[in-house]
Amino acid sequence: MEKQVTGLGSVLAAVVAFAVTGISGIWFIPFLKRLKFGQTIREVGPTWHSKKAGTPIMGGLMFILGILAAALIAFLVFPAASSVNPLGASEKATLAGGLLMALVFGFIGFMDDYIKVVKKRNLGLTVRQKLILQIAAAAVFMFVKFASGDTRTAMDVPFTNIQWVPSIYIYIPLSIFIIVGAVNSVNLTDGVDGLCGSVTFIVAIAFMFCSKIANMYGYAALAAALAGGCLGFLVWNFHPAKVFMGDTGSLFLGGMVCALAYGINEPLLLIPLGIIYIIETLSDIIQIISYKTTGKRVFKMSPIHHHFELCGWSENKIVTVFSLVTALGSIAGVYWLYLIRP
Repeated sequence: MEKQVTGLGSVLAAVVAFAVTGISGIWFIPFLKRLKFGQTIREVGPTWHSKKAGTPIMGGLMFILGILAAALIAFLVFPAASSVNPLGASEKATLAGGLLMALVFGFIGFMDDYIKVVKKRNLGLTVRQKLILQIAAAAVFMFVKFASGDTRTAMDVPFTNIQWVPSIYIYIPLSIFIIVGAVNSVNLTDGVDGLCGSVTFIVAIAFMFCSKIANMYGYAALAAALAGGCLGFLVWNFHPAKVFMGDTGSLFLGGMVCALAYGINEPLLLIPLGIIYIIETLSDIIQIISYKTTGKRVFKMSPIHHHFELCGWSENKIVTVFSLVTALGSIAGVYWLYLIRP
C-alpha cells in the first residue's frame, strides 16, 4: 500500500510541476520582455545565433517555481514519501538539504544572469566568484547530509560489483569536486534550444526509477517533479525558443541532478546517466588543451553541440541525437542498479 501511495505522490509531483511551469510561461515570458531581460549573444558563437538576441532569459525561474510547488504538495498530500530511508537517516531532512542546494546554485545563476542583463556584462560573475560560491554550496550540502545521519561514504562503481569505501577525508572533498563539476557540466549543455531541458528530463526519469529501486520514494517524487518541470519548460524552450533558462535554470538543474544522485547514495550514477554532460565538458577541456599546446582546435567550436551546429546539424537534430545518447546511458545505468540492488 505504501508503494502505491508514494507512486501516486510521484505522479502528482510530475503533473503539478508540469502544469505550474507550463502555465507560468503565459504571463512570465511577457513579464521578462517588459523588463527587457533579453539574452545577449557572444560574438564568438555561431553567427545565426544573433537572431536569438533579445529572447527573454531567466526562464529557469518558471520550473524552479513549478518544482518547489510540486515537491511541497506531493510531500504534504502523501507524507509516506518522507519516510525514513533504509540507511536510517531522515529522508525528509536530506531531501530538504538537496533541494536547498539546488536553490542556492540557482541563486548563483540568477546573480550571474542579473549581471549580464542589467549590468550589461555579457560574461556575468567572474570564474573565481562562481567557483567560490559553488564550492560553498556543495560543502554546505555535504554538511547537511552527514548531520542528518547519512554518513555512508561507499560508492558503487557503475557496471561492476565493486564498491569503493573511501575515508570521510577523501569522500567529502571528492564529492564537492563531483558536485561542482557536474553542475557546471549541466550548465555547458545549455547552448541549443531545448537541449539541456530534454537531456535533464530523461536523466530525471532515470533517477525516478533508480529511487524506486533504492526504495527511496521521496526522491522518486522529487525526480518526478524535476521531469515535470523540464517538460513544462520545453513547451516554451523547444526551437525556436521563446525563453531561455539562463544560468538561473541550468545551475539549478545541475544542483537537482546532484541532489538526486547523492540522495540515493549512488553518486557515480552521474557517469552513465549524465553521459552527455560529461561529453560536453570533455569537449571543452580537449579544445582548450589542444589549442594551448598545439595552437590547433580539435572541434570547430566547443562545447561539442556547437561543433555539430557548424557541421550543419539543425538544433532539433542535435537535441534528438543527444537525447537518444542520454536515454541509452540512462537505461544502462538503471538496469545496472536494478541488478546490484534487487
